[in-house]
Amino acid sequence: MQKPIAIWLLICCAMVFAMIVVGGVTRLTDSGLSIVEWQPIVGTMPPVTQEDWDVLLEKYRATPQYQKINKGMSVDEFKNIFWWEYFHRLLGRLIGIVFFVPFVYFLVKKRIDRSLGIKLTGIFILGGLQGLMGWYMVMSGLVNDPHVSQYRLTAHLGLAFVIFAAMFWVALGLLTPQSEHPKPDEKIQSLRRFSYSLTSLIFIMILSGGFVAGIRAGLAYNTFPLMNGYLIPPDLFILEPWYRNFFDNITTVQFDHRLIAWLLAFLVPLFWFKTRKVELSGTTRLACNLFLLMLAVQISLGITTLLQVVPIHLAASHQGGAVLLFAASLWVSHRFR
Repeated sequence: MQKPIAIWLLICCAMVFAMIVVGGVTRLTDSGLSIVEWQPIVGTMPPVTQEDWDVLLEKYRATPQYQKINKGMSVDEFKNIFWWEYFHRLLGRLIGIVFFVPFVYFLVKKRIDRSLGIKLTGIFILGGLQGLMGWYMVMSGLVNDPHVSQYRLTAHLGLAFVIFAAMFWVALGLLTPQSEHPKPDEKIQSLRRFSYSLTSLIFIMILSGGFVAGIRAGLAYNTFPLMNGYLIPPDLFILEPWYRNFFDNITTVQFDHRLIAWLLAFLVPLFWFKTRKVELSGTTRLACNLFLLMLAVQISLGITTLLQVVPIHLAASHQGGAVLLFAASLWVSHRFR
């Protein structure tokens, strides 16, 4: 009865995954400030004529990014950065439609009960807030500094993952009968708490990755496992007050991201070994195995991206890998709930 709703939510999850990856490429190509207005309806239409392009480029010429970085940019060069931001915004609008129209359909058909309706309404509201957050982020780069605020960028990224998690969790609940979950004995409860902690730590790592991206910390210390020969680099706390280092200091931001990766590299295999000691269903066992595998893939992508000095294809893959690792951790947590 509710399987079509679950499939619809998983389709929305796949679109959010694509949105996060395209957003990563938009950031990596410095395309995010190419559209200087927020027009949710009118902005859906792409530029067609040469006059359209001239108007858009003229507006872009008034921005700090053009004046300080891209001065003299031609129309053809402008198109290269415009299209990434345009498709990023278009995909956001498309996600809104793909979520809203079936939601109304299922409501009319009375396929959604009160509890599920409240959850889905909350997700829809979060989607609207995400659009506002995206524009709020862009605004920070249209004033003086030709780069968006790392705080707003991280908030935008974090909210995307919250929306993904909400839809994915609800879909899993609709697809998984309660009888398939392990019996809540002491070992299972311990594993459940462990899995919830790992999911929370992965989300914190995602936020730390937002700060890495926001201040371009990945372009420094392109060595591994040491940071330019240091296990603990000496410049961790050079800013005042001290707490600014966790958000504004390239050394500290990258060190924190690495530290969380090391923690996960130890804790996730430990969790996996613990799961081998209890009797689990085939699906739960598969989820645990995929969780460990996805961690290995994501850490490998992160190290390679760092050593190669953040090429776009690897950095975008690493961002996509973060979504898949997060999804794997959510699946494991849901199986142990």
